[in-house]
Amino acid sequence: MGSDIDRSIRRQTLGDLLRRTAARRPARLAIVCGDVSWTYAEFDAVCNRLAHGLAARGLRAGDRLALLSRNSHRFAAIRFAVARLGAVLVPVNFMLTAEEVAYVLGHSGARMLCAGDEFVPVARDAVTGTAVEILIRLDGDGSGASPGWIPFAQLDSADDQEPVVDLDTGDLAQIIYTSGTESRPKGAMLTHDAVIWQYVSCIIDAEIGADDILLHALPLYHCAQLDVFLGPAVYVGASNVIVAHPQPEVVLPMIARYQVTSFFAPPTVWIALLRSPLFDQTDLSSLRKGYYGAAIMPVEVLNELGRRLPQVRFWNLYGQTEIAPLATVLQPDDQIRKAGSAGRPALNVETRVVDDAGRAVQPGEIGEIVHRSPHLLQGYYDDQERTDAAFEGGWFHSGDLATVDDEGYITIVDRKKDMIKTGGENVASREVEETIYGVASVSEVAVIGVPHPYWIEAVVAVVVSRPGQTVTEAEVIAHCRAHLAGFKVPKRVVFLEALPKNPSGKVLKRELRLRCQGAVPAGAAS
Repeated sequence: MGSDIDRSIRRQTLGDLLRRTAARRPARLAIVCGDVSWTYAEFDAVCNRLAHGLAARGLRAGDRLALLSRNSHRFAAIRFAVARLGAVLVPVNFMLTAEEVAYVLGHSGARMLCAGDEFVPVARDAVTGTAVEILIRLDGDGSGASPGWIPFAQLDSADDQEPVVDLDTGDLAQIIYTSGTESRPKGAMLTHDAVIWQYVSCIIDAEIGADDILLHALPLYHCAQLDVFLGPAVYVGASNVIVAHPQPEVVLPMIARYQVTSFFAPPTVWIALLRSPLFDQTDLSSLRKGYYGAAIMPVEVLNELGRRLPQVRFWNLYGQTEIAPLATVLQPDDQIRKAGSAGRPALNVETRVVDDAGRAVQPGEIGEIVHRSPHLLQGYYDDQERTDAAFEGGWFHSGDLATVDDEGYITIVDRKKDMIKTGGENVASREVEETIYGVASVSEVAVIGVPHPYWIEAVVAVVVSRPGQTVTEAEVIAHCRAHLAGFKVPKRVVFLEALPKNPSGKVLKRELRLRCQGAVPAGAAS
């Protein structure tokens, strides 16, 4: 019974979500970016016109649209316009090299690429040999556009009615590429319902409210800013102030100007704000909610934030791309009591810490974090082997090692596959190692993260030269800069006669981390 009922009546996709918010709060300020200001009614209409414009250029349900851009109102509009067509968004890290972008475009099968003006040269080099057929230049008025590129302004259709597309909540909404621990990133496939279930967890556990004014300064290509903050804010009808850079001279004045109530940043950015001469000169009294993730906030920094922003409550949000991305939350009341902890599972997440046999560890024992949740990815695109491995035993295996205490609070103690988190970005040590092995005079290399007061973890390469040959730090760094995004390039290269290893030949990275403590000076913030 009821099999002939139009399934769109019960549907909740990202496009439906925006339409319903616009109907509830049409006059509420939705998006502010530079000179652009949209209410929710206007934002909804903009996304409809853009969707028709993209469809006129050939974008269809299931097609991949890659987006290589800094934060902007256009980024937000593309996000929801693509969803309304049933197409799949592929956000691309704008710090990647052309070679790295080309891999994402080729692997995802993207047919359309939207790029900000400053990334057009990289994009032009990256599309060669890929399936990309349509190039859209996002910035400016289209004057002086490169041959073959469509100015964004030409996508503005006269039709502001929502496109009629046969979609389902289980359809693919986005493929977000993880840094992974292998030499190539993995494409995490996330459906509309996975992303929206995650929004619900964020709204409840991070207390994202309809009256909030959120500042989005961290890159929207990253699922943390896109799906922990922008998406949930649109869901509840909060106001969103979008800026392209997270520097203190941008962030602090914007908080004062727009009376921002909510701000997210990794610890490195919070530290930069505290150290800025503008901090004490700016009216930050509107700020009520502060969030951090990607790394643990040092206790001394938490204490300083408490002194200098006494009205702000803080949350630590832990997760990863594959869980859309929120997994656990450390609530404001636990910040000092459980300092260093990633908290407890979010509303729609079931999390355990297990041993290699899948048994729950005892309090204080180290195990791997595993999850069950409607937030979770559908799988890794075109990679069944790694999908099967990740879901072994009926749980998603995070690859992070942790302990759990007798109250259920989880503390990350290591990364099972040596992921380095530096300045809010993930760096796969193996990818950097394989790059350095491209230097002919390098015999062995191990890449590690060492604690750093600014970067939280700094990338350090430990190198052994080939017998009878020499290699310099400058040569290694120059080679890395030619092949890797800047944030992956080692901050320091340390030379040893041999790498420490266990009897089976495995490099003892724990020993290297201890040996290289302090290898990157505290002032090295670039």
